[in-house]
Amino acid sequence: MSKHSPLHDAVLSWLQHAGNLSPTPQSIGVLTLLPHWGDVARAVTNAAPRGEHPDLYTKVDGGWIPNSQTLLVVSGLAEAARLIAHGVPLAVSDVADSFVTFCTGPAKVPERWLLLNGDFPQGTRILLGRYTLQTFTADELSQTLPMPALNVLERRNHDLGVITGAPFLHILDPDRKVTRRPTWFDFTGPRAEAQHWQGLLPLMLWDNELLRVDSVFTVVRGRRFDLNPRAVPTTIRMYEDRYGREEEVEVRDTGDFHVAAAALPALAAFCTAISAKIDLVMAGVNHEGPIPRERARRLERAARHLLAAYQRTYDDYGVWEVDADELLLDYVVALESLLRSPNDQRRGITSSLQSRASALFLGNAHQDQVRALVRAAYDARSRYVHGQEIKNQTEQKKLEELQRLRLLTLQVILRWLVLTPTDTGDLAALLDEAARGTGRKRYIDQSLRDFFTATPPRGRPTDITTA
Repeated sequence: MSKHSPLHDAVLSWLQHAGNLSPTPQSIGVLTLLPHWGDVARAVTNAAPRGEHPDLYTKVDGGWIPNSQTLLVVSGLAEAARLIAHGVPLAVSDVADSFVTFCTGPAKVPERWLLLNGDFPQGTRILLGRYTLQTFTADELSQTLPMPALNVLERRNHDLGVITGAPFLHILDPDRKVTRRPTWFDFTGPRAEAQHWQGLLPLMLWDNELLRVDSVFTVVRGRRFDLNPRAVPTTIRMYEDRYGREEEVEVRDTGDFHVAAAALPALAAFCTAISAKIDLVMAGVNHEGPIPRERARRLERAARHLLAAYQRTYDDYGVWEVDADELLLDYVVALESLLRSPNDQRRGITSSLQSRASALFLGNAHQDQVRALVRAAYDARSRYVHGQEIKNQTEQKKLEELQRLRLLTLQVILRWLVLTPTDTGDLAALLDEAARGTGRKRYIDQSLRDFFTATPPRGRPTDITTA
């Protein structure tokens, strides 16, 4: 700390004048007019040059100066000044130490945190390839904030209550600029559910309940937590206090995707297995052969369309009526992406998709059901894109068929991942052989039984038996 003593001393001198402020919140301009703020800015320039800490600076009139918004608001220094003005006793030397750490600490790698609409046990931490699914305690969340050791962030700590224990899917994002404040609709790249499909897909294949991305935050631990409570969907629940009186409490809306503590080991095993299969397929993008490269692209496109449909499905049978046909298209595109072969001719593709989809299931009855559902979905898709009306279909029936198609698409993607070759072989050709009865028992049936026995999802599919 000795080499940063000028910065430490300048902050201490500035804080000594905070008691002269009005207890009401002060603007940034007022805070920068306090004596010694110029000393603080100069000390920041010397202790944390822009080349090492660019997020501390802003460009004004062609030159770079310390960013007062970052130094005062993001760091928590303004909140400390407000508490001092309120007469709250603070260890100002600790505040100054934390501010020095904020300005001069090693550069942290930005992360993307995707808030999911599910409910997971406390202590959840599951690796999904490069992603981590994690629930955070209030203390763990507070450690991501600037000045975590100080109890000066009362408003932020209150905000953290909304997401304490919430499931986040997070990943390092070193190319993300810390200086800009991202929003859900980040136009610098694809939407979050599409960009981060590799972390989301294993969770969605684990259970049929809907799992969506509710909000996306940028986190630089100890520097910035881009939390906005208004970006966290909430709902009102009724609770009884100890006197038996009901009271309304605003809590995070957790949706229907709930995982009990007892199911956590099985979820972790399943996600590990599926993430490994996804990584194997996606490694094909660097392969010399055309089939591995196309296979990787087809998996990514299928996942993106599945996730696009999920983001517009608000409950099991609930979508906006104007979206229903487009969601059907998303599911059909996902199926077609996986089940088509590079060698397919245009004629007979509908029949091929039905045959290959049904070959992924065991038993004649299940295969007939799959074949009928794919045929109906493809017929509806053709009518839609050709501007024709889908007759004799009520809104309720359309929603029911859309729900069945969603469940089928999940199963097709899962089974495709389980069965797809990791070499230059084409799964479509194997499915065609299986549909003709060649090699079915060895390659399809037993492989599926082995996977669903060793690492089953939450519910074992009804066509899978252990016999």
